[in-house]
Amino acid sequence: MVQELDRVVLLEALPKYGLEAGDIGTVVMVHQNGQGYTVEFLTLKGETVAVATLSHSQIRAIQTNEVAHARQLTSA
Repeated sequence: MVQELDRVVLLEALPKYGLEAGDIGTVVMVHQNGQGYTVEFLTLKGETVAVATLSHSQIRAIQTNEVAHARQLTSA
């Protein structure tokens, strides 16, 4: 189960926030025993891009055999 401060992968684009599927965020709050999550997405410099409340079907836990990938942020 995903817990607070876990890093997670976004499973779908969120154009409203300028986020793409595959972006990595940090869970800052768990809602209703994992039915939803508040997730913060940051640039590599640590600047907040978005804080979004997402359902469990919109994110997944990071796997140990994955590598991060960088992309340029586009305006939302």
